[in-house]
Amino acid sequence: MRAPAYILLLLSFLAFSCGEYEKLLKSSDYDLKKSKAQWYYDNGQYVRATELLAQVLPRFRATEEAEELNWMNAQSFYRMKDYFAAGSYFRSYLDQYAYGKYAEDAAFMAAMCDYNLSPRAELDQESTRAAIEGFNYFINKYPYSPRAEESRNLIRELQERLVEKSYLSARLYYDMKAYKSAIVALNNSLKEYSDTKYREEMMYLKLNSLFLYAEYSMPDKQKERYQDTLDDYYSFMEEFPSSRYSRDVRRIFQATARFLKVETSELEANIK
Repeated sequence: MRAPAYILLLLSFLAFSCGEYEKLLKSSDYDLKKSKAQWYYDNGQYVRATELLAQVLPRFRATEEAEELNWMNAQSFYRMKDYFAAGSYFRSYLDQYAYGKYAEDAAFMAAMCDYNLSPRAELDQESTRAAIEGFNYFINKYPYSPRAEESRNLIRELQERLVEKSYLSARLYYDMKAYKSAIVALNNSLKEYSDTKYREEMMYLKLNSLFLYAEYSMPDKQKERYQDTLDDYYSFMEEFPSSRYSRDVRRIFQATARFLKVETSELEANIK
């Protein structure tokens, strides 16, 4: 069966186009390459634009056109969603043109690259921290920019991801029954993110970790660790007197009091 004429025509055009582009890559006419890189960029063909710019940029490094070409290159990688490369090129632009035409945009876009690389909370958050640092730099450098408020909102979003990461990491120790490590991780997380939305749950997990750590300790260590549990119980009840964990917290309290041989009524008086 013969292919329709329009398909044959399209294939012929593509073959010709590819052939012309291959000739262009091998050409020594760098002015032509530069103008074609601009054309490909303007028409959304960013792969071809970056391939040509890779050849063109070294030739125009010391010219007035270099700034525009560097900006076009960084933007091309961003629009291809190659955020790692784009971030590198935006930062390179800032290093070379700190007061350039696109300096403000480049500072914001460099942070946006890290923002787009920021993964879900379960994974490593290096890009998240880099994005926060980038947006903070942008706000400090350009406090009156129309993008300053957007940057603040993005920082809040990224900080929530760090809070969730901290919570999940601490929770993992608890779920693994590594209570000593859970106590340390929960303590650190509560100190670093004191207003976390997970605060009540994390304080309960810390209290229960202290209790279980005491329960499974060697006899000569138990008294001290049950006392730590009791101290943490007071802290929990002071902050969350009507907690959703009240029933379990009460159980922990009574078991701790029995071990320490103290009347619960006497201990409860310390809360009031």
